Amino acid sequence: MSLLEVRDITLRFGGITALDRVSFSVERGEVFAIVGPNGAGKSTLFNLISRFCEPAEGEVRFEGESILDRPASGIAALGIRRTFQNIELFELSTVLENLLVGRHVRRRASIASQIFFTPGVRREEVAHRAAVERVIDFLDLQPYREQRIAGLPYGVRKVVEVGRALAIEPKLILLDEPASGLSPEETRDMRFRIDDIRRRMGITVVMVEHDMGLVTAVSDRVLVLADGRAVTLGTPAEVKSHPKVVEAYLGADGGADAGEAA
Repeated sequence: MSLLEVRDITLRFGGITALDRVSFSVERGEVFAIVGPNGAGKSTLFNLISRFCEPAEGEVRFEGESILDRPASGIAALGIRRTFQNIELFELSTVLENLLVGRHVRRRASIASQIFFTPGVRREEVAHRAAVERVIDFLDLQPYREQRIAGLPYGVRKVVEVGRALAIEPKLILLDEPASGLSPEETRDMRFRIDDIRRRMGITVVMVEHDMGLVTAVSDRVLVLADGRAVTLGTPAEVKSHPKVVEAYLGADGGADAGEAA
């Protein structure tokens, strides 16, 4: 059974079809990339899986169960977490505090017990802090743990957002353009982090990305979208050589741009 299954999804905004009968599945433990030109429907697909919008047709299943009857607020509790292309962090809070926010779905104590700070609450707080510290160590964020987000470089903020998603210990993480705005050196570091997320943490990764160099380096399979439709699905090598991809995504002279950001 696949971890994530998307079947014949169609999504419309008024008279515009953003996704047109898109289907794919993601296996446990793989890095699955979704690529395509601007307006192809990539982030829309993420928004649908995150339950921010409703499909007109189709089905989305996670661990064999439909998630279309779940509200957006219930998706994280299933073990699905996402980052955003535009960084969404609490600017005036520290790195540590932002990561602790990511633990909210793991909280089990009642409001009353939290008010009186019972022994059970104290044990839970220790466990949350330990989980966050593991993420800080994993992402090499120790130098920034007590710094406010507002004073951090853009590249570090991108890593913190990934850390907040990891803090809930998800089964599936959705990375929306993790290399966007990063320098070549930061992109290289992100490549190693994505590989470690899968290999060392055992978390399945689905990412939307324009940087084909990063996609080729870390992905097991790649889905190409164009105009809301699936163009092809295969390994990075298969996708880059597909005639429709060369025409619709990489350009008429596709070979020259195949390893660069599109």
